[in-house]
Amino acid sequence: MPVAIQRALKEANLTLDDLDGIAATRGPGMYGCLSVCLGAAKALAAATGKPLLGVHHMQAHALTPFLTASPMTSSPSPEFPFLTLLLSGGHTLLLLARSLSSFEILATTTDESIGASIDKVARDLDIPWALGSGSPGAALEAFAFPHGASSPTAAGLPPDPHFTLPYPRDLAFSYAGLRSALTRVLRDEPTSEMRPERKEQVARAFMRAAFAQIEGKVERAIKVLKEKGEDEVKGLVVSGGVASNLVLRERLRDKLDSLGRPDLPLIFPPPSLCTDNAAMIAYVGLLRLERGLVDPLTVMQRAKWPITECEAEFAQ
Repeated sequence: MPVAIQRALKEANLTLDDLDGIAATRGPGMYGCLSVCLGAAKALAAATGKPLLGVHHMQAHALTPFLTASPMTSSPSPEFPFLTLLLSGGHTLLLLARSLSSFEILATTTDESIGASIDKVARDLDIPWALGSGSPGAALEAFAFPHGASSPTAAGLPPDPHFTLPYPRDLAFSYAGLRSALTRVLRDEPTSEMRPERKEQVARAFMRAAFAQIEGKVERAIKVLKEKGEDEVKGLVVSGGVASNLVLRERLRDKLDSLGRPDLPLIFPPPSLCTDNAAMIAYVGLLRLERGLVDPLTVMQRAKWPITECEAEFAQ
């Protein structure tokens, strides 16, 4: 931690005296990792007298598009209320964001996250991680879609494996069953015996099924919110590691267009800021600091922390 902090300050050409506050991930996440992170932040805050800001990990993902919007990039800034998909190795959430701190969970996974599922399938299919610069998910995308979303299937192969979509009429995700279905395919066709063309076909079918579930839940959420008389959503924000998948981006745009919503902005952070990063934590720390929402040095990490309670302690 000291080496990382020193390097960050050096590259930013700043000193600790130049900082307005110390922001750190408070949760949710792995308790030991959070302890190291928050402990370092507390030490810095105590030594410098700077305000401490314990940030909610998923709130940071959800608000990243504000950080990366115009004029920083050509991406539009989200307008409340908007739908937001948080897709990562630990989370598969569809939220309705009403403000910087007000989120309603519309759908979550009943078992495994989409990111964890994709990573495990990349391992099961023995996809070289180097294809994705060390990321199994990115490697699976590059292998399954070498020519983008429209990558064709080679001639002379068996039919695509069939994957059933879970909870077709409900707002809920499930990826354990999808991965189990792939395990059954590999039991009959071991990876070591598959032709490369067949392996690519199987990988592509899996990813299309994984993304079809995301598209279906977005469609269902828009319909449910309309039936409840909610204010019409003004955009769809997608963040988290899986949001860097370019095929998912294209498919979601096609889905919104097919629903008669070509006007609905589809907003993604730059791929480099889709995965966990310090910039998003610093940004939410800044937003909190501007509103005077500072944590005491006695604040503790929270391994489990619903996004609906991201700033609940300050509302009391």
